[in-house]
Amino acid sequence: MGSTTPAISGGAVRRQDTGRRGAVVAALMLAMALAALDATIVSTAVPQIVGDLGGFSVFSWLFSGYLLAVTVTLPVYGKLSDTFGRKPVLVAGAAVFLLGSLLCAGAWNMAALIAFRVVQGLGGGALQGTVQTLAADLYPLAERPKIQARLSTVWAVSAVAGPGLGGMLAAYADWRWIFLVNLPIGAAALWLIVRHLHEPEREKSVHARVDWAGALAVFACGGVLLAALVQGGVAWAWLSAPSLALFGAGLALAGVVVWVERRATDPIIPGWVWRRRTIAAVNLALGALGLLMVAPSVFLPTYAQSVLGLGPAAAGLVLCVWTLTWSASAALSQHVYRRIGFRDTALLGIGLGALILLAFPFLPYPGSWWQPMLLMLLLGGALGLFQLPLIIGVQSTVGWSERGTTTASVLFCRQTGQTVGASVFGAVANGVLAARLGGAGDLESVTRALDAGRAPEATRRAIAAAVHAVYVGAACAAALAFVVLLVVAPRRFPVRQE
Repeated sequence: MGSTTPAISGGAVRRQDTGRRGAVVAALMLAMALAALDATIVSTAVPQIVGDLGGFSVFSWLFSGYLLAVTVTLPVYGKLSDTFGRKPVLVAGAAVFLLGSLLCAGAWNMAALIAFRVVQGLGGGALQGTVQTLAADLYPLAERPKIQARLSTVWAVSAVAGPGLGGMLAAYADWRWIFLVNLPIGAAALWLIVRHLHEPEREKSVHARVDWAGALAVFACGGVLLAALVQGGVAWAWLSAPSLALFGAGLALAGVVVWVERRATDPIIPGWVWRRRTIAAVNLALGALGLLMVAPSVFLPTYAQSVLGLGPAAAGLVLCVWTLTWSASAALSQHVYRRIGFRDTALLGIGLGALILLAFPFLPYPGSWWQPMLLMLLLGGALGLFQLPLIIGVQSTVGWSERGTTTASVLFCRQTGQTVGASVFGAVANGVLAARLGGAGDLESVTRALDAGRAPEATRRAIAAAVHAVYVGAACAAALAFVVLLVVAPRRFPVRQE
């Protein structure tokens, strides 16, 4: 421990001098910004994109296609980073993301743009997982909150700046610039990574044979099941032939995944990810987090515009404030978990989160803009105490050769939770709305009628009831995460000595 640059346990990235490590951290923040800006900057340009390319009936796949590609590639990239190292995976992922961005800027119709968004997502999976893994490699446990706080700040700034930047580019330049702006950011990140990130040589015996059959099976299974969840109840009814066919194919492919992975020497999704209590508990808890995040991120803007009567910009502000308190709370969480431990800090955060979500249905109707904004400020603070201690804690229980797989499994479960949540809570909202309005319409069509000024007061109350029901469901997801951590997770995480 007397050396000024001790190596991380497991032969990870060496402790680099301050200047070099600072350059790598800057690269990670730029790479994370590419992923963080993506959703918010694209969403504001949808009207211009549809007006130019057409394809209004399928434009939702601009987001769904990207999300599917990111989610299903996370486990693959996690395993590859444990096998070949973080640097080649991050460089390759950034290059694919930038290629996808360039292709998106040159898209000639909506089908081409959707296909190129999938290419972007194939690179985005490497960005999200590998950046989080490298953050743990570069810093020892005592210093790890520093880099995580910076990455959280990137997400907060992106949430605030993304809509404005996307709207400005679409209005005063061209929507294609929302993809071209990725190129200089990504080029700077790539240059810093190639120049300053140096990983130690590894023993040849460590390089296991890549389970390409397992990777293909995981990709196919995840893609089919997530497509069924994304499109079910939207493009077709849940019990329709396309929906049943996709779910049937997904379950069959899940069986193929199990069969292939049980026979693989070094599987893409190793069994220890679920056999170890700590990792299994964190995976399930963050899956529940992804589920509950859908309530504010998807339904609160609709509530703010349809019930409170706010404009799109003001509705976005009501939502984005939670990213500010989330990042601040995450940065300060180290002072809590160093005293009471990772699990109990997360229990405190998700317990408070459940109570805050339950308070939403008790807001007065129609209420004022500051009331949901206050709840979002509190919710962000609670979830910052929940998520970051779990990620830092679970990364600290494994060595370098397992950290990529562990981090990817956590992010995969959170992303899957968000996909499931969008489907489940969409069905809940539409069900409540149909019951209140006598079976007429769904949330999307009723909201469009409100925007056109054709809906009566009863419809606004129905939308409020539907969003309230979604928040109750989100509170149940928070309660589920609380129970999982309380029952499954050990009170003290088995942290490895570095």
